[in-house]
Amino acid sequence: MKDRAFVERSIITTYRREIWRRFARGVKEYALVEAGDSVAVCMSGGKDSLLLAKCMQELQAHGDVDFDLKFLVMDPGYAPANRALIESNAAALGIPVHIFSSPIFETVEEVKNACYVCARMRRGYLYREAQRLGCNKIALGHHFDDVIETILMGMLYGAQMQSMPPKLYSSRHPGMQLIRPLYYVHEEDIVRWQNLCELQCLRCACRFTEKSEEAEDLSKRREVKRLIAELKKSNPNVDINIFRSAYNVHVDTLIEYDSRGERYPFLSRYKPKI
Repeated sequence: MKDRAFVERSIITTYRREIWRRFARGVKEYALVEAGDSVAVCMSGGKDSLLLAKCMQELQAHGDVDFDLKFLVMDPGYAPANRALIESNAAALGIPVHIFSSPIFETVEEVKNACYVCARMRRGYLYREAQRLGCNKIALGHHFDDVIETILMGMLYGAQMQSMPPKLYSSRHPGMQLIRPLYYVHEEDIVRWQNLCELQCLRCACRFTEKSEEAEDLSKRREVKRLIAELKKSNPNVDINIFRSAYNVHVDTLIEYDSRGERYPFLSRYKPKI
């Protein structure tokens, strides 16, 4: 690993356009961080949340908004080596992490659709711990590629059209919001930053997927990632177009849609223009 100063400088110099400006654009455009906020940055040990933590530190130190930061690491049952890697990375990069444990891996071990259940449980534990520490927002490391993959996954495997919003209110934890400050940052640039800084991050610390490489290949998200990469060979802007499609939704052409829990079928909206 490069030293802390190098890592921090690389974000605002070497990758200023690809990472810092896109991060800052997302924060400003969607008002993700506001004066008086206390934001819990949720860190999994992967490259995305590590970059998010450093960007949020830079924003706090040099931005014009006064807000508080905490860094949460939930240990759902990591192998000792994985937890040690998270701790050593945080210490080397000056990130004061707060680590707490949960029984998630043990709980979902025999559950069908373990990945879905695990993700839902993780969110709940993070919300509760952040709220206990006095935070009003949790920040997750979802990036541009996560957004477009979610759009396609919903259509191809969920028979629905939906996106991943840059922020949302928690329905089960009143007063809490979830924000995604890396909304405009591309994964390929995060990988380049990671390699430049020689950062060793957790790729996947789940005890189930690390048992079998084949299980990872069956992931629907990986299938969609490969599909997008293949489409980009003939249309380099296909990822941008998928992303922009969430900005250009022509509601009147939809057969039916849902808004705030209320359904709007086509015939109820099919009326002559006056």
